[in-house]
Amino acid sequence: MGDEQAVPGPDLALGIPSDRLADGSAIKGHVGGEEVLLVRRGEEFFAIGAACTHYGGPLAEGLIVGETIRCPWHHACFDLRSGAVLRAPALDPLPCWRVERRDGMIHVLEKRNRAPAAPAFGPASVVILGGGAAGNAAAETLRAQGYRGPIVIISADDAAPYDRPNLSKDYLAGEAPDEWIPLRPPEFYDSHGIELRLGTRVIAIDPDVRHLRLSDGTTVPFDGLLLATGAEPRRLDVPGHDRPHVHYLRSLADCRRIIEGAEDARRVLVVGASFIGLEVAASLRNRGLDVHVVAPEARPMERVLGEALGDHIRRLHERNGVVFHLGKTVTAIGQDEVTIEAGERIAADLVLVGIGVRPAIDLAEAAGLAVDGGVLVNEFLETSVPGIFAAGDIARWPDPLTGERIRVEHWVVAERQGQTAARNMLGLREPYRDIPFFWTRQYGRRISYVGYARQWDDIEIDGDIEAGDCRLAFRRAGRTLAIVTIGRDRESLEAEAAMEQTVGRV
Repeated sequence: MGDEQAVPGPDLALGIPSDRLADGSAIKGHVGGEEVLLVRRGEEFFAIGAACTHYGGPLAEGLIVGETIRCPWHHACFDLRSGAVLRAPALDPLPCWRVERRDGMIHVLEKRNRAPAAPAFGPASVVILGGGAAGNAAAETLRAQGYRGPIVIISADDAAPYDRPNLSKDYLAGEAPDEWIPLRPPEFYDSHGIELRLGTRVIAIDPDVRHLRLSDGTTVPFDGLLLATGAEPRRLDVPGHDRPHVHYLRSLADCRRIIEGAEDARRVLVVGASFIGLEVAASLRNRGLDVHVVAPEARPMERVLGEALGDHIRRLHERNGVVFHLGKTVTAIGQDEVTIEAGERIAADLVLVGIGVRPAIDLAEAAGLAVDGGVLVNEFLETSVPGIFAAGDIARWPDPLTGERIRVEHWVVAERQGQTAARNMLGLREPYRDIPFFWTRQYGRRISYVGYARQWDDIEIDGDIEAGDCRLAFRRAGRTLAIVTIGRDRESLEAEAAMEQTVGRV
């Protein structure tokens, strides 16, 4: 009884007047000690879990669009009728409750059992090459859609699919335990009939005979194939680049090596002012290390976020003790110091390199698939070879918002493409029209970005960047191509929904 009283809001089992909720609004309450969100759409009422199943974001602060609800933190999207996950980064559905309307009152009753998916027909077998965001999301979506054939994920990584964005954020900062990192426990893959082949390298794809050749000489046949090989860090090519205290952050193993090195280090030099580089800088400051950042640009992230936001990010880091050396490059790495242009030397016993990545497309190119700065796919994420799909960092797809072919290296994009590719492997012919979304969090400040603006004519700023309350619109030829927000989560969701309407996504 005490637990139920501790849950805020009305007891929805006792009921609330139906006129208390306007169309398109929601109220948070509880049923049996669980937080429940009651939503009205027209004359229908839906009762779902109140917290996003990704990181627990408050859905009461989210956005209702049609018969969906979106999380304000990371833009996961759920179906109001069934609680099903429609779009990543959430992987689990929301719980749902039965709703009854009587005598002008809305009562939320017992929790509903989830109906099993109807059997879905597709390839005789599916092989997914890559165990990252896109590959894992595809495998889960195939099962959620009712596909019962064999699914094999082949990954060169020794670890089962994990929460990669956390590696440069809370996990590296020492604020996230090991158990937070796997996307699923090991038994999940067994119970869902998903075979994981970890630490396994594919050396060739043969589209004609439909098999993959592994480094040990064996082959793996496939009927349907998803390429989700991701990207590889660009390497620094200067004297000393191969010293043991020089690190790159891409995998869980990389992150653990950095954490081990940070235990004995005092001074860190980060090469590159990319999102990864700056998140690493913030995380290692959280561990109490002295951090210097060397980058060739005049201000951090200017190419992506513009001058004003780039300057803000620099000030944010400097207030937290980071020292920048901008407009400069590294020329040599020594045992305990790094030399930059003009012979300046910076003491460092740990070096982190974050100078971008390149898509891992060598296998696709050798197999004869069409490539051009990525694996070329159509609107259904199918490559130039029928039955072979690509998703995530390697996929270059026709973007309906800009009219260009684009390739985006963001976690949520990869997951959503994995979901769409999986549905299309089952013959659903679902065009990929999702609006790109990513977020970064540094020193507790979350920056959300929706859209894609490689170039812009002007940036319209509303609000106060320094106060962490702002909205920036990136425009070209009078069109809004991207929206960046700080402290305005709902506006970020609204911008995403408006862009979806433009491309016919909703």
